Amino acid sequence: MTIRSSGILLHITSLPSPYGIGDMGPEAYRFADFLDQSGQRYWQVLPLNPVDPVHSGSPYHSHSAFAGNPMLISPEFLVQEDLLSAEDLKDLPRFSDQAVDFQAVFDYRETLFERAFRRFQERPRSARYEQFREDHAHWLNDYALFEALKTRYPNQSWRDWPQPIRDREASAMEAARQELVDIVEREIFLQFVFMAQWIRLKTYCNQRNIHLFGDMPIYLPFDSVDVWAHPDRFQLDEHRNPYAVSGVPPDYFSETGQLWGHPLYRWDVMRNNGYDWWMRRVRHNLILFDLVRIDHFRGLAAYWSVPAGEETALNGQWIQGPGDDLFRQLARKFPSLPIVAEDLGTITADVRELIHKFDLPGMRLLLFAFGDDFPNGAYLPHNLERNCIVYTGTHDNNTARGWYEEEASDSDKQHLFQYLGRHISADEIAWELIRLAMMSSANTAILPVQDVLGLPGEARMNRPAGGGVNWGWRMAPGALTQEVARRLHTATLTYGRL
Repeated sequence: MTIRSSGILLHITSLPSPYGIGDMGPEAYRFADFLDQSGQRYWQVLPLNPVDPVHSGSPYHSHSAFAGNPMLISPEFLVQEDLLSAEDLKDLPRFSDQAVDFQAVFDYRETLFERAFRRFQERPRSARYEQFREDHAHWLNDYALFEALKTRYPNQSWRDWPQPIRDREASAMEAARQELVDIVEREIFLQFVFMAQWIRLKTYCNQRNIHLFGDMPIYLPFDSVDVWAHPDRFQLDEHRNPYAVSGVPPDYFSETGQLWGHPLYRWDVMRNNGYDWWMRRVRHNLILFDLVRIDHFRGLAAYWSVPAGEETALNGQWIQGPGDDLFRQLARKFPSLPIVAEDLGTITADVRELIHKFDLPGMRLLLFAFGDDFPNGAYLPHNLERNCIVYTGTHDNNTARGWYEEEASDSDKQHLFQYLGRHISADEIAWELIRLAMMSSANTAILPVQDVLGLPGEARMNRPAGGGVNWGWRMAPGALTQEVARRLHTATLTYGRL
């Protein structure tokens, strides 16, 4: 990320598809072609881990730090691989092409996956499949059994499972694995297919000089395989209840802070084993992606600890995280350290020092550039350091047009007009901010696809700490026209990002 370049933020689920959700099928390759035609060098996505319809399909609330989301598997490519027939895809429910109905998608694809797995079982195991099982055994076996146990004990937390299973007694684990062998094998099969389809897509992108830019949530929910398999690494009491949980204090999004509720890490335990789990996690993500953003990066310098049982995040405290020690270990394992720091919000000196010490690019949002600190704001295009990524906004913000129409104050708009040298309308705001991002001093510019399309606030992906439908937005089929590609290519060329 040391040369001028640009890219687009578009999660896989937001791609067009007749199957209810964007996936790794033909539309993903069409989008890669669009990136290539328009001169873009990065495709940024949200986390690819499994999601839960109960939590609105949030990619930041996954029950595995390592597994891929089977809902992203392409049914069309399963047909190509002779794991499904064309007939299997004919009885298609009427899905919306504007938003994902996660439960409906789960129900439909489960039927397809069961058929595909049965056909897979009829074949001899390939060397590639056996190698996958061996390479990923450190997380795959636990994950597959965890998924199988969830079917045996539906709607239960793992903490409520029978004591021998909850405590992972060897004999009980083996008995459960034998009893649920079909489900275990099915989950391993789905992970194998997910990885094969993703690596195929990544290779296609890399061959066109497009880099996959991933996202890694810092925390895992309590009801995850990682907490079940490694309870000693999390802040749990003798009854395996979290005694402190994650969140952030009051901020831009909420006056009472955000209470996320994830169990916090036992950094002392992790330090004693050389941060092995974190080393494996980063290595795994660097198989999937060319570079990785660590969400809530500041939690690695110091984290907001809220006593379990609190209803808001107000009564928390900052506690020192692993900081330098973790990143020294990471730098030894991954010398280039292709990590991006999500450093939005209130960032203290210790966080800035950690970012600069390891030369990590941070994030700068133009939606935050025209507030009360104008004209001295750190997010103004001419004030950006080179080693950063400039965004118009991210998945957690309104679209540029939505911000202009719904959130920007009169003074925000006046500052923007002053900076541009003219008044603009809501129709112009998205591409004016794109132009500012492209011409800025930042080495890398990333544009949410909603802003490339000039879409209003209804197209935003997420509303942190707010209500409404989140994570479901989908791009309309055919939205990325040749005219859009030409306009984006011109801007990329004009400001030296080709």
